Amino acid sequence: MEQPRGVPVPRTEHWQCISGCGSCCRLDPALRGDAIAALDPDQQELYFAMVGEDGWCRHFDTGSRRCRIYEERPDFCRVDQLVALFGQPGDDPDALAIASCRQQICAELGGRHPVMRRFLRTIRQPS
Repeated sequence: MEQPRGVPVPRTEHWQCISGCGSCCRLDPALRGDAIAALDPDQQELYFAMVGEDGWCRHFDTGSRRCRIYEERPDFCRVDQLVALFGQPGDDPDALAIASCRQQICAELGGRHPVMRRFLRTIRQPS
């Protein structure tokens, strides 16, 4: 059935972070050139200081797969800042966050990894 014109299409996906993922904490500059280019010089300096020898954020606990500074993390680590930092005027924050997470999870863990399946289930649940 076709949606009548002017009636908003109901959203079927709503962004939500899932615990135990951490794919966005992979900060390897060789993999994140576009993201780094979008940051201002002060943000870039902080970003590079956060990159560990293995390319992961120094504040990412690989055992628990959690951020050790979550409450104090920089703005470029906050999903609510994605549109301001990387989007275009009018971008849907949920859509941008979902696309970013899908891309990062797929790049780090693969598209069939249990984390990806859990993320997809989570974003498809009614909010």
